[in-house]
Amino acid sequence: MAAPLTSYPWTDTFELGHARMDDTHREFVTFIDTLLQAGDEEFPALLARFAAHTQQHFDQESAWMRETDFPPAPCHEMEHLRVLEAVRVVGERVAGGDLALGRQLVAALAEWFPVHAASMDSALAGWLLRPGADSHARCQYS
Repeated sequence: MAAPLTSYPWTDTFELGHARMDDTHREFVTFIDTLLQAGDEEFPALLARFAAHTQQHFDQESAWMRETDFPPAPCHEMEHLRVLEAVRVVGERVAGGDLALGRQLVAALAEWFPVHAASMDSALAGWLLRPGADSHARCQYS
């Protein structure tokens, strides 16, 4: 059995080359790291703040996808909806005292994020930064 994850540092492998997306991803990784190290007293409030941050993070990516007619947007957004629903449901359970389930969610998100970033987010970053892309979308969000 693997040892429990106790920290989650940013790594250059998460870099996608889109400054605004990379900044938001750094914040996401910092939240995961903070949650992994949080004590029981602070964990529920931190998870609630993480949920709000993640909603804003995904809303921004959805706006980029809509504004630039990103072809695989439905698949990308569906994955975001699944994550948000899990965070919502688990957040309710954490608020009711089930911290262990909340900690399992955080560990699962730490496993999920690198795959999502390297596949779906990488494709979006490439789309936003491609030659000939709408300069308004590229400049406003870069």
